[in-house]
Amino acid sequence: MKKIWKEIKLEEDTKLIEKIQSKFNVSELIARIIASKGLEKDEDIQKFLAPTRNDFHDPYEMPDMQKAVDRILKAITSNEKIAIYGDYDVDGITSTTLLKKYFKDRGVEVGTYIPNRLNEGYGLNNEAINKIAEDGYNLIITVDTGITANEQVELARSLNMDVIITDHHEPAETIPDAVAVVDCKRSDSKYPFRELCGCGVAFKLTQALTKALDISENESLKYLDLAAIGTISDIVPLEDENRVIAKLGLLLVAQTKNVGLRALFNQCKFKTIDSQTVSFGISPRVNACGRMGHQEEALELLVTDDPIVARKKAAIIEDYNKQRQDIEKKIFEEAIWEIASDPRYETAKALVVGKKKWHNGVIGIIASKITERFYKPSILINFEEDEAHGSGRSIEGFDLHEAALKCSDHLIQAGGHAMAIGCKLKTSEFEAFRDEFEKYANENITDEMMVPVLNIDYEISDKNFDLKSIEELQLLEPYGAGNSKPTFIYKDLRIDGIRKLSEGKHMKLQLKSGNNAVEAIGFGIGELADEYQIGDRIDVAGNLEINEYNGKKNIQIVLKDLRKSIK
Repeated sequence: MKKIWKEIKLEEDTKLIEKIQSKFNVSELIARIIASKGLEKDEDIQKFLAPTRNDFHDPYEMPDMQKAVDRILKAITSNEKIAIYGDYDVDGITSTTLLKKYFKDRGVEVGTYIPNRLNEGYGLNNEAINKIAEDGYNLIITVDTGITANEQVELARSLNMDVIITDHHEPAETIPDAVAVVDCKRSDSKYPFRELCGCGVAFKLTQALTKALDISENESLKYLDLAAIGTISDIVPLEDENRVIAKLGLLLVAQTKNVGLRALFNQCKFKTIDSQTVSFGISPRVNACGRMGHQEEALELLVTDDPIVARKKAAIIEDYNKQRQDIEKKIFEEAIWEIASDPRYETAKALVVGKKKWHNGVIGIIASKITERFYKPSILINFEEDEAHGSGRSIEGFDLHEAALKCSDHLIQAGGHAMAIGCKLKTSEFEAFRDEFEKYANENITDEMMVPVLNIDYEISDKNFDLKSIEELQLLEPYGAGNSKPTFIYKDLRIDGIRKLSEGKHMKLQLKSGNNAVEAIGFGIGELADEYQIGDRIDVAGNLEINEYNGKKNIQIVLKDLRKSIK
């Protein structure tokens, strides 16, 4: 699919760039990138490049933190039974692991509860609360969930259980009547940063407890590896305290003492440990457990101290991930066939596709792929007897959640945000919902919105295309939301070699610019190779990385797109 290339034109402060280059001993390229982020003060630049433990905010500035700490210390002193209630995704699993291990270090064994995605769905539920009460627990601490669980908190109170909520999601108008509600998104929060993930909030709870217990701060810092994985995986902005957690935590991940985490890294077979390793290695595997309805396997892997158990669990999780991939591939092919075989989808500006026996745990991933393939908002729906469950993804500029609410007469429920939703409806309402949703999309999506835009951050040239400058890009790690990997444009290159890889799925290019020989690889865009030939002059856009082979380092461009050079 053709893309519009949009070069981001920034007014560069030459004096600031020179100052950064000199003071922090970085290349002009790195100095330009840092300056473009609006970082001007030395302390902000230093915090971005090399944060320290002194860059954390005071955990007691978070709402209800003192109340949470006081209730937990009372429970420990009174030998009350404590349960950690988490979520089935990476953020929830790492949050639960972090607190369980922290309490174990204090000599306190806590129970855990992770709801089954397929049978229970997200968040606290009444059946789970009743079960926890039957097991004799006195205190429930939620992680990565609970901020809208008013009914379940009331039920817990009626069963003589207190609840402490730690969450990072947006609250409703009325927050639950819990002992403490620790959430930076509360309207009365005075915490200086509001974008922590669930594991980040759990980490702040351990920092507060560590202060209250007057023990070494290392007792909370040693779990930064888990906090970093939760933060990177949950796609929260990697700015301010999130960047401190992720940057310091990745240093700890590289030498982690968590045997389960180490076993999982070994299973992934990644050469280096960085944000890419987490995003494309760890996160999909842990999430696969929840998607397949086996969330406890991921938790057991991360909490175990037995290397043999860890290796077995890592292998099991690898199998779940492969099962997830196989199911995903099958449903994706079926969805593509449904779209191709029905003429209505040719003119529709949104794709609402449904079928029996699709897997609720993976339809969200497939909706993302369908949206990427056709660059139209898409909702995939799984029919289950009388009810159906759906998951949708959107394109830039189209509020999917608002669109779903406009069609709410045909839905049992819908939740999410502008770019992603989940919904439930009666199977008999599918066609009516699809018709109304398509009508709304056709009226509100312009033709311009349906052309993907490739945002280009910086232009690279022969003068700064050198190994040292590209190696220094590592200083910008970790990458993620709020700190995307820079996309570069390199203009007027000559094609010296071109070939397809992996049965035409990918392409490899040998390029030339002046004295620079440039290698480029394009994953998933192999079909573009047919549009070019040796000798063509092209512009390329993509990320820059170092490819090391047989001890030799070369710069490689990972292509996002290419085009004939514009003279």
